[in-house]
Amino acid sequence: MDMIPFNRAGALGRERELMAEALARGSILGDGPFGKRCEALLEECTGAHRALLTTSCTHALEMAALLLDIRPGDEVVVPSFTFVSAANAFVLRGATPVFAEIRGDTLNLDERLLPPLLTERTRAVVAVHYGGVACEMDTILAAAGKAGVPVVEDAAHALFGGYRGRPLGTLGALGALSFHETKNFSCGEGGALLLNDGSFVGRAEILREKGTDRSRFWRGEVDKYTWRDVGSSWVLSDLSAAFLLGQLEQHERVQARRRALWERYRAALADWAARHGVSLPHIPGDCAPAWHLFHLLLPDAAARAAFLAHMHAGGIAAVFHYLPLHTSPMGARFGGRAGILPVTESVAARIARLPFYTLMTDDEQDRVIARVLDFAP
Repeated sequence: MDMIPFNRAGALGRERELMAEALARGSILGDGPFGKRCEALLEECTGAHRALLTTSCTHALEMAALLLDIRPGDEVVVPSFTFVSAANAFVLRGATPVFAEIRGDTLNLDERLLPPLLTERTRAVVAVHYGGVACEMDTILAAAGKAGVPVVEDAAHALFGGYRGRPLGTLGALGALSFHETKNFSCGEGGALLLNDGSFVGRAEILREKGTDRSRFWRGEVDKYTWRDVGSSWVLSDLSAAFLLGQLEQHERVQARRRALWERYRAALADWAARHGVSLPHIPGDCAPAWHLFHLLLPDAAARAAFLAHMHAGGIAAVFHYLPLHTSPMGARFGGRAGILPVTESVAARIARLPFYTLMTDDEQDRVIARVLDFAP
């Protein structure tokens, strides 16, 4: 029997047609017509002041660190249960990550524990919307605002998710999106930076274009372009943008299908989970999720190991997720150690993610569900 993968990428709409059109133009440089159409669509759907496509979400976060003028000696609060880029982007500028605890229900930064982490050295708070479910942003923004600190939303999982009627990625000063292969919308590797304050736009364009004012040159605002600032090559190829546009054009259909898959998992597994002490994803009433993933929290690490082995033996690629940053070799260099964030450590040892992708068929999901129901921790 064929293995059911954790993720499967594929065309969702006009990707091939749009890529052929990009090639026919004879130029696939970044900041081309397809990139601009993607950015316009993102701005329309999110209400962001400006969206800039980037080569990855990691690079969007690195741009955010530069825009916030992060320097050696600064501190940036980041949840330990997240992908390394959320910390690395700021470490690259010389900052010290201050690892924050997560909530046991949403697996997001625990807003109740944030205020004591904010010091005179804090220069940013990174709010990661795990699985596309919003952090408690009003509380986080209030605490950060009181300390005079901007919030960066890591919305890698969260495009088209919302919090109290507001799109995720647009509540903080800056928001970072991912178009990696595993995300709801993908071009293989890609990302975007959402600028929610117009004062960032001019410099952001320069940073993304190797530190030059090339974007102004292409718009005819200057007669030549030159080196203006630090920067790097973070502009997404128009060929990748053409593929991405084909995906984004299908956003309503994609989100509806992913919601149906998510809700089907939930309904089928609820009784099994209750009998065996397994927690299913939690969505607060004021959150509109992005339907990015479906996870289980097994009773303990041994149960998780047995569950993953059971799924793989049945031809199903269930996987774990993040290893805590504070217990990693790099995290130890910043004072991290086991035992300081018990919820993060417990979750990381118990979490398992089920196969979840837009092109998943009902038959594939039925196989996954049947295999899960056949497991007893």
